[in-house]
Amino acid sequence: MTDHSPNVRQANYALALLLLAYILSFVDRNVMAVLIGPIRAEFAISDFQYSLLHGFAFSMFYIVLGLPIARLADRHNRVRIIGVGVFLWSLMTCLCGAARSFGGLFLARVGVGVGEAALSPAAFSLLSDLFPKEKLARALAIYSLGITLGGGLAYVLGGAAYAWFAGMAPLRLPLFGAVSAWQMTFIAVGAPGLLLTALLMLLKEPPRQGVAQRSVTAGVSLADVCAQFRRHWLAYLGIIGPLSLLAVLGYGTMAWYPEFLIRSFGMPRDSAGSQFGTLFLVAGSLGTLAAGWCVQPLMQRGFVDAPVRLIGLIALLWIVPASLGPLAPSAALALLAAGPIVFCLNAYYGVGIAALQFITPNPMRAQASALLLFCTNFFGLALGPTAVAGLTDFLFRDEQALNQSLALLPLLVCPAAAVLAFASLRAFRGAERTVE
Repeated sequence: MTDHSPNVRQANYALALLLLAYILSFVDRNVMAVLIGPIRAEFAISDFQYSLLHGFAFSMFYIVLGLPIARLADRHNRVRIIGVGVFLWSLMTCLCGAARSFGGLFLARVGVGVGEAALSPAAFSLLSDLFPKEKLARALAIYSLGITLGGGLAYVLGGAAYAWFAGMAPLRLPLFGAVSAWQMTFIAVGAPGLLLTALLMLLKEPPRQGVAQRSVTAGVSLADVCAQFRRHWLAYLGIIGPLSLLAVLGYGTMAWYPEFLIRSFGMPRDSAGSQFGTLFLVAGSLGTLAAGWCVQPLMQRGFVDAPVRLIGLIALLWIVPASLGPLAPSAALALLAAGPIVFCLNAYYGVGIAALQFITPNPMRAQASALLLFCTNFFGLALGPTAVAGLTDFLFRDEQALNQSLALLPLLVCPAAAVLAFASLRAFRGAERTVE
């Protein structure tokens, strides 16, 4: 069995590049949140149709292709798989700027999802070989900062870029032709990923820890993977279930909170995007790091199930600000409530990923991560924005009732997520003992 101690410098450099890739992935997928108005006006579409572009088009292949790509990542060079994925999604983000129809933009968003499917399962597996177990939760928390930094920058940079391009004379680009401000915004945020690809491709693939090299190339059978999931089904359900439910609320909030500020309080689009984005950057990053840094001290005190305990606690803490914030009587109070909302929104994910690595053998980690991402993105990306839009369009039947939709959603998902997490603690402890 190979058991090489990871090189600290190599590990930190790889973590930095993977974090940058993750930041760009969230910028590229979420920049649409500040372009709702222009895109709806361009193609004369409803909130529900827009939600299909934002969530369903991206996630339909992202969640399906994650599983076979993860199986490749458990057998082959993870660095190359990530590099190809970054190049593809960045190119397709730029091509969103070439869309001339709803269908064209839909297909480009599908391409973004296909590329991004290659990143996280391979990255989680890679980091588990670069960092020892006692440091893995913190490394994954730092990687998960990509959600907050990328999500926040999507609002801040996306809103600023749109305002800048909107103030310019109409542009014509080679190959693209005439482009509007919202199209130029897509091109501007997609281009940096094409440069990052070269740096990623120069990374060295680390040896896999605790597994014979011949086992890596041979891989484990799907039957073995399924047997692992069946044997510890409650432990996996206690991670995947809560994260999937909370993802519905998380992605729904990210997609619609700035638009709620615009509709309810008349905030300018760039101001709503920049203020919510700044909160997302600060409070979201604090939430990610605070939860990740809590795992090791709690485990040292005997709480082996610390990651899952934290998930349940976060779900309960999230209910109050998430249900009251959208009902605030002023924009200032709504933004104040957005602080703890965003803190909780980003706190649970990194510890959930760490929990999954703790109970999964090395040759199955990318596949287990892909299953988690399949579920969280099916519920979160595909259903989160659409759940909010569906409540607005079909339950309240009034686009000005967006705040009521946002307030109702946490009451539906957070209690169920907490129950699943706390019910699985014993099973998690048992599963953790079986992994080297």
